[in-house]
Amino acid sequence: MGLLPLITSTLLFSWTTLNAAVKITKVDLSIEPSADVERNTDVALRCKAEVLTSGTEALNRVYTVYKGDSVIYNKTTSSSEDLLYRLPQARVSNNGKYKCAITIMGKAKTSEAATLTVTGMSTPVLRINKANITEGESVTATCLAQGETGSLLFSFHDNSKEVENGVWVTSSRLTFVPKGVGNHNIHCSYLVLNMPYPSKSQQSNTVTLTVEELSIEPVLKISPQDNVYEGDTLNITCSVSNSTKGYQAGELFLSQDTELLKSGETSIHVNWTAHARTPVLTIRCQLDLGDVEKVVSKTVSVRELFSVPTLRVSAVEVFQEDEISLTCRSEKLSYGRLEGESLIYSLEPFDYQMVRKGNGVFVGKAKTIDFNYTCTAAAKGIKKKSNVLTIHPKVPVSTPKIWVSGSAILGKRVEIFCLSDTGTPPITYTLWKASKQNQIAVVHEFNKAANFTVVINETGRLNHYLCTASNGDRTPELSDKLQTAVIEPMTIASLMVVPDVGDISEGHSVILICSFLGTPPVTVKWFRDSDDLNPLDTTTTNSNNTNYEFVANKEHTDSYYCRAENRANSVKSNKINVVVGMAMWKKLLIPGTIILVVFSLVMVGFILFTRSRRGKRERAAELSVKPASPKSDDSLTVALTHDTEVYNAATDAASFYDDKEGRVTNGTRGSVASLPADISNRSSYSIPATV
Repeated sequence: MGLLPLITSTLLFSWTTLNAAVKITKVDLSIEPSADVERNTDVALRCKAEVLTSGTEALNRVYTVYKGDSVIYNKTTSSSEDLLYRLPQARVSNNGKYKCAITIMGKAKTSEAATLTVTGMSTPVLRINKANITEGESVTATCLAQGETGSLLFSFHDNSKEVENGVWVTSSRLTFVPKGVGNHNIHCSYLVLNMPYPSKSQQSNTVTLTVEELSIEPVLKISPQDNVYEGDTLNITCSVSNSTKGYQAGELFLSQDTELLKSGETSIHVNWTAHARTPVLTIRCQLDLGDVEKVVSKTVSVRELFSVPTLRVSAVEVFQEDEISLTCRSEKLSYGRLEGESLIYSLEPFDYQMVRKGNGVFVGKAKTIDFNYTCTAAAKGIKKKSNVLTIHPKVPVSTPKIWVSGSAILGKRVEIFCLSDTGTPPITYTLWKASKQNQIAVVHEFNKAANFTVVINETGRLNHYLCTASNGDRTPELSDKLQTAVIEPMTIASLMVVPDVGDISEGHSVILICSFLGTPPVTVKWFRDSDDLNPLDTTTTNSNNTNYEFVANKEHTDSYYCRAENRANSVKSNKINVVVGMAMWKKLLIPGTIILVVFSLVMVGFILFTRSRRGKRERAAELSVKPASPKSDDSLTVALTHDTEVYNAATDAASFYDDKEGRVTNGTRGSVASLPADISNRSSYSIPATV
């Protein structure tokens, strides 16, 4: 093909490709012959894509096969045939989830995941390079997983134990030194690492390995080994038997418990002073030949020359600055071995407050704070220290105070408190009444008072009560007597009035006297029934009565009572009904006013009668002279109207004075009143008579 046709064909293909429309409708991944197969089965993964296109030219397809999230295969092809990814002779390492993706002209689609499960693993085969070795030699074991692929881990076992550094290692070969002599059964197994779970093989064949013991042993000699006392010198030798013929020189270690006494190669000798920190000493001689350890040990019983001393204080309880005595003693002594030598005791720390009063005896004053002492016993170069003695000096109790809570009320319960300001608890408080023990209380906290509950049955003061405080074997501290007065409750209250109830009238001084029984101070309040919320007066007194005085008027008519209250209770008195009568001058004014009114009315009647008769005579005279004028009727009417006004004015005046002076006993107003002078003078007006 020439150059021009080639270029034309390429451009035409490119134009056709660019103008083709593509849609991937479906991608399926299937596993053939099955998703679950046996080992050595030939497996194929088939990726099938359904594609819609508008062109006639074949388009390039990019296939990608995934195992899990990892790409395991890629292929680009223009064929529309299914993609086959083959797994010949499948192994457990092929287990997993697979997906297939296809990309055409930038458009991609991925299939659903398909899971392949292969069962069956080859049985591992174990081989060792030696069947017989000597103690301390190494052996190499190889674990073969024939035909298996993928990532493998191996594990080696000696009898039922895992071989050190041989558990799940990547190498199938392991070199190790067996522990102990005799037969060792060696076997192995392997893992195939798959996601999400690894697969484990069966156990391999078992190979027997024989380990022969070395003909070499450590030798331990101790002298003396019997009747040993602390301080005795032990001659100890640690060596190797049969020398080291045919073997590399090893290393010796001589030790007592965890203490290394000496080390060497062929022989060790020490002179060691025995101690009795434990009753039995264990001496070890150890030979190390590479990875081989040979140990021989012996025990030696050691007797004490003297026992560990004990430090004691003379007093069971120690108070601050008390005289104390400390004694240091060893209870067990081997006099025969001491050979007359005495034990020397010393005190630590030894300060100026403690003085030696003999071997192991120290006296002095206790400190004001907690302090520690130890003592040491020494003989024949051996020193033993006692345990630490901690002394907690107690603070003695101070003189206690005694008081009551609230008020001591006759017939009621009251709490009596007793407290020492200082003193180390527990503190025992005792309440005494008239030299007799009444109650006991033990307080276990600092600055907390003891409280005693008693019933008050006697009047006066509670000075027959006192308390004591003690916190040890000392004379108890005694409080003062209780100086609290007993409050007698209010038992009665009575009210009387001066003057007598029937003699009270306006303008008189009235005295309300409230009497009562109860312990002062007493607060007294006066009340009236019409207002029992607001007292008329309040006063406090130390006597058994008090009074309230006021000047009476009509508004003071009411019922009165008093209320007396002390610290125990309150009581209410009887009620007195006070009626305030009219003043004397008002009583005298009423009859005088009535007489004046009656006299005035009589005079008015007389005047009116006299005028009437005179008027009639005058009219008779006028009629005899001339005929009657029409105006004379009007004049008579005016005169009568005027007289009526005069009468009404008189009546109003009487009513006014009645209101000012009071009412009569039956509650009706008086009907007669004195008239003013100007009204009486109006009676001189003439009233023309009418005919």
